[in-house]
Amino acid sequence: MRPWCLENPTVRSPFRLREGLIALSKSSLQGNLRGREQEVAFRDLLGELGVVSLGSDATFSVSRKWRKALNRRGFLYPPVSKTSTVTQGEIGPLDTITANGWRLINADSVPAMQECFLRSLAAYYIPSDFEKEYEFGAFSPLRHTLAVMLELEKSTGENHLNFIEMAVIIQNSTSADDMAGIVAKILDLRDRRQKSGNKKQFDGQELEKTAKLDDYVPQTFNDYADTNFRYLKATGLVQSKGRGIALVPEKHVFIEKLVETVQVPESDKMFYTFLCNGATLPTDNKDSALVVLEDLLIQLSTYGITFDTTGKSLETPADIGSVRHEIEAILSARREEEYAAKQAGQWEEIAAYMDLLIHRRSRSKKILSGGAEIEIPQAEAPAYFEWVLWRAFLAVNSLVNKPYEARRFKIDQDFLPVGTAPGNGPDLIFEFDEFVLVVEVTLTDNSRQEAAEGEPVRRHVARIVEGYPGKRVYGLFIANKVDTNTVETLRIGFWYKSDDSKMALQIVPITLEQFQKIFSAGFSSGTITPKLIQEFLRDCLAVSNNDAPAWKREIERTVQEQIAAFV
Repeated sequence: MRPWCLENPTVRSPFRLREGLIALSKSSLQGNLRGREQEVAFRDLLGELGVVSLGSDATFSVSRKWRKALNRRGFLYPPVSKTSTVTQGEIGPLDTITANGWRLINADSVPAMQECFLRSLAAYYIPSDFEKEYEFGAFSPLRHTLAVMLELEKSTGENHLNFIEMAVIIQNSTSADDMAGIVAKILDLRDRRQKSGNKKQFDGQELEKTAKLDDYVPQTFNDYADTNFRYLKATGLVQSKGRGIALVPEKHVFIEKLVETVQVPESDKMFYTFLCNGATLPTDNKDSALVVLEDLLIQLSTYGITFDTTGKSLETPADIGSVRHEIEAILSARREEEYAAKQAGQWEEIAAYMDLLIHRRSRSKKILSGGAEIEIPQAEAPAYFEWVLWRAFLAVNSLVNKPYEARRFKIDQDFLPVGTAPGNGPDLIFEFDEFVLVVEVTLTDNSRQEAAEGEPVRRHVARIVEGYPGKRVYGLFIANKVDTNTVETLRIGFWYKSDDSKMALQIVPITLEQFQKIFSAGFSSGTITPKLIQEFLRDCLAVSNNDAPAWKREIERTVQEQIAAFV
């Protein structure tokens, strides 16, 4: 059979769809995306706003792939086929934003975004009027995958799926296949893989065999599996586990209810209506919503946290949803605190991510000493830059503020970044007992760096200085290359308030490579502390009376002295 894939692998970052949708909503192109001129305009729009990296795209394929992805997800009204039982007018104006599309645009939190993707994928059945090329009965890929994971849990006690299992089994099966047979294939694959001497070679051979059966190149199955994992995780129902996925524990009861509610569309009109409005979820029903809520309360109690629902209305699914979201936020905060506590033990991985950012133009993946592979998607490098610095300072394990107070970017259930920090504020704020550190990062490394970063960095640091009147506030500006003009702006370091009073700022500019060397040396020796960080900043600032080129040299000398001190 033809393997299924939730989205075109060239559009494999789900949350980037939201950025493209926002860009489209503010342009004159909405509802006008077809034809050479419009395709060029849409491609340029996505490129100018940094949603995609264009490269060479002589055929404007980027715009067509993104348009189809937004159609497929039901965020833009898709084209109705000529043989459909409904007309375009009955569904909605072609390529304009749907109800679920506007819901995604207006989502202001990761859970709200994930619900949009969940409603989209729960409504997505193949084949359909929109995608006729599949030669099997209509089924829901989302429910099918979740059902297999639940069945695995019954058989083995664990519900995780490995990457190779998605690549050669799951995405080559449907709900019409015998569930016990699918699970048997997975367990047989695991057994043979466990006995193999070379797992990488084994995976390659399995891909080769599957490719010959389905007449595809082996890499296609890897690309499909990676894309399927990404979109499944975008629903918030699954999370990463090694190179695979597992069900999110607090979503388990919800998942069971979702799998039970198979809604194969009885007509084209029903399919398009659910796709464009978003599917009905178990929690839209009061009884199911109460069952899910009760399970969340039990999970909360395992952390020793009591939650009193007395006085809270539970009359409607919306009322129950408000309470459920409140509990999920508490659980999420506790999980993030646990994640933060583990970062000191993961410092080598953190340093490896820094290495990928430093050499991002030459490589995007790296194999760790334990054999695990890490990757930074090219389009998501700015978000990963903020994320890896957040993890680095969490690893110091001495913050006064909470980990979720230290970052301004959003994270998903795997604690991975979902976009960069919003504007009009610093990227990261770390409060220690004796001082506060404002961290600003950028991948801009040319002459525009000073214009783009000089004023905002000083303004952000000045705002934090005013917010912490009793503590010393430092700024740390990090880039792969720090332009000398930027160094000069930060060296002068003054900010005038609205009353014309002058504020002296203390901001140190360093390269990511310099920071990585200090970070690695400090953790290798086990001697990195907030006190040493503050002393390093003070030492750099003490020699800022030199001109910019000389200060850069003095900062490098201070970096080397700090590294030597750790050793």
